[in-house]
Amino acid sequence: MRLFTALRPPVDVVAAVALSLGESLGEPGPGLRWSAPEDWHVTLAYYGEADPDERTAELVPALAGRPAVDVRLTGPGTFPGVLWLGVVGDGLTRLAEAAGADQEERSYQAHLTLARYPRERRGAAEPWTRRLVGFSSRKWTAGEVVLMASAGTVGPRYRELRTFPLSAAGT
Repeated sequence: MRLFTALRPPVDVVAAVALSLGESLGEPGPGLRWSAPEDWHVTLAYYGEADPDERTAELVPALAGRPAVDVRLTGPGTFPGVLWLGVVGDGLTRLAEAAGADQEERSYQAHLTLARYPRERRGAAEPWTRRLVGFSSRKWTAGEVVLMASAGTVGPRYRELRTFPLSAAGT
């Protein structure tokens, strides 16, 4: 089972992103495939094939007492084959590192994946990066980390396995 930890944006933030994408959320254009809004998340750390019980045993002490983080979505960006919105927030990188992002080969880049496209179609996301320039969601407090599983052969399908509460500010 492929596992990762994530923050889930609140329903109204998801709705604000969907509104910014407009009617095109149904049809993004040639080569792009939208991620389903109900699957949108901010990955903290990716573990690959892992045992959920073993990962939970590692995450419980790693996340215990960690403070909640205030985050918001910002303008767009791309990785090869991925259109995303940025995510900013004080303490976000430290939380991701506590969840295991510091064990990955590449440096942590907080983002929310909006769409995927073939890597060889480098310009496929360009109309969307132009459209989303200046996007900024409201700030929200992420009060829990979610251990998620990715399964399926036709696009990722995500399932929440366990939540880890974060401490309220000042506690």
